[in-house]
Amino acid sequence: MKNSQHLKAYVQMHPDNKMAWYLLGKEYYKNGQEGKANYCFNEAGEVYEAFEHSKVPSEVLREYEEGVMRASLHRHKNKLKVRRLLIGLLLMLLLFMPSPIIPDLQINEETNGTVENNIADESIPKTEYRFTAVEHEGAASGKVLTNLLKNKKTPSLLAVLGLERSGKWLLWKQNMPLNYTLAKTGNGRTTYQSYNSEECSCQPPEPGELTAKAAQWQKQQEELAVLWSSIRAFSNSKGRSPASLKELASPFPNNWLAGTTPAMKNSFIVLKKASVRDQNPPTGTDKSPISEDAEGSKEAVEGTAANELKNEEELPFLTAPITIIVDKQKHRLAVISGYIILRNYEVGMGGDKTPEGSFKITDKVVNPNGRANGEFGSRGLQLSDSNYAIHGTDEPESIGKDESLGCIRMNREDVEELFALVPRGTTVQISKGVLPEELLLPKDRFSPSTTQNQTNPRKVYHWLN
Repeated sequence: MKNSQHLKAYVQMHPDNKMAWYLLGKEYYKNGQEGKANYCFNEAGEVYEAFEHSKVPSEVLREYEEGVMRASLHRHKNKLKVRRLLIGLLLMLLLFMPSPIIPDLQINEETNGTVENNIADESIPKTEYRFTAVEHEGAASGKVLTNLLKNKKTPSLLAVLGLERSGKWLLWKQNMPLNYTLAKTGNGRTTYQSYNSEECSCQPPEPGELTAKAAQWQKQQEELAVLWSSIRAFSNSKGRSPASLKELASPFPNNWLAGTTPAMKNSFIVLKKASVRDQNPPTGTDKSPISEDAEGSKEAVEGTAANELKNEEELPFLTAPITIIVDKQKHRLAVISGYIILRNYEVGMGGDKTPEGSFKITDKVVNPNGRANGEFGSRGLQLSDSNYAIHGTDEPESIGKDESLGCIRMNREDVEELFALVPRGTTVQISKGVLPEELLLPKDRFSPSTTQNQTNPRKVYHWLN
């Protein structure tokens, strides 16, 4: 598996190297991951054909693979050196830079990478940690850490989680790693504790209770993101804010939300007010959307980490509206917020019969045509005023293939989670070659605690299955 990781990193940097794709495919095949192996062999093209149908000495392949591995390891070591140097320069800068927040920072190698303040533990405020997340590769360097340290609204105790990058995307994986914590003391000093042994060259302490609370925070942020997007979708459609949470979670066809949770009930009023403020900003407020380039994803997350601290009324971490992206080439359907992928499912489609373009979820129905085991499965999400839909299937073997008449087929557990995650009115973008191949499926699926009747016995659906 370690070879696979280095080869994967290499082909990401050199996507035109067909030999590297072939070697990565061989590694996946050796590990029993035939689907991934076949994808790599397809990318390898003529190299796969040449090597599979000729007797090339194994030493030749092994020598080439060792060269690729050495190049990948060398690049990884150089990145670590640069990252450690940046951290050292940043902390030296903070040490000598006058600031009302963090004077007299000192690094103590014997305290596992802590930025020492020489203050007794009782001087650190005894409050709950708040959480945020940034890209894992640059977790403790650059302007993210600087902004957090200098921002007067940074909480007294802040825990920072790491988002993994895949191309231009950042992955919202279950149980993201804890990168570091910041703890303000009463006299304006800040203690920085790294939990990443590669970045601080230390043996970090056990995260303990923080790990469990981070998982709870992730779960709550998903719930708040769903509610936030539902409020926005309702307001865009109706020209007004929803009067109550119940108005969002009404029976079909007004089921903007598939169901509710206690966190949604507690946060509805705050998010409703924030949505009104966001859609009617003061003159001069920058409401530009997230940048469309790869660097924009990093800037977006850095901005999110900072923006979360701007308002006393706490907003969701995932403030970009929930959107569905469908990749016809890779047979993937992703749920995203900005450039963060929350889920990445495998789906079945119809090849050229599946249209490309932008659609809206207009109908969300449980048990289309009256039953959960029919041709449309247990959930259906209609795409605009068309005969196309995202739905379940009674042919699960067709997932990952082009066997439908144009609709997008999903496994039952996947489509039921998608139905719960995305509000009515969600935008669906269908194109090719835009999503990572890696599936992103949590062990514990998203499911609201309270649901309403969302069947539609008055209509027979005639989607192009």
